[in-house]
Amino acid sequence: MNIEKIKGYVCPVEAAMDVIGGKYKAQIVYELLEGTKRYSEIQRALPQATPRMLSKQLKELEEDGIVLRVLYPVVPPRTEYSLTEFGQTLVPIVRALCAWGEHYFELAGLPVPGN
Repeated sequence: MNIEKIKGYVCPVEAAMDVIGGKYKAQIVYELLEGTKRYSEIQRALPQATPRMLSKQLKELEEDGIVLRVLYPVVPPRTEYSLTEFGQTLVPIVRALCAWGEHYFELAGLPVPGN
């Protein structure tokens, strides 16, 4: 966690959006709600994310203390991601965003993706 970066925010919402507002960050957190996942599992769940972008977003979430990355020194290398205790505090927020998104689709008369 970068204290100097945090000191620069002028609003708590700005800080929150910086942490989870990246292109795929909230979706990554959503994918980790059920527990630990390998990089390849996250990549399959977010096919629109390029490997470079996904790695960048995961690294930023790790730097902000939201995601724990564990690299296993095996051949081939295996990397697993999970939510940290601090990352778990985002669970109700991401679930609320999901519920709002489902409602949004329903209001539009469209099927909810993934259901």
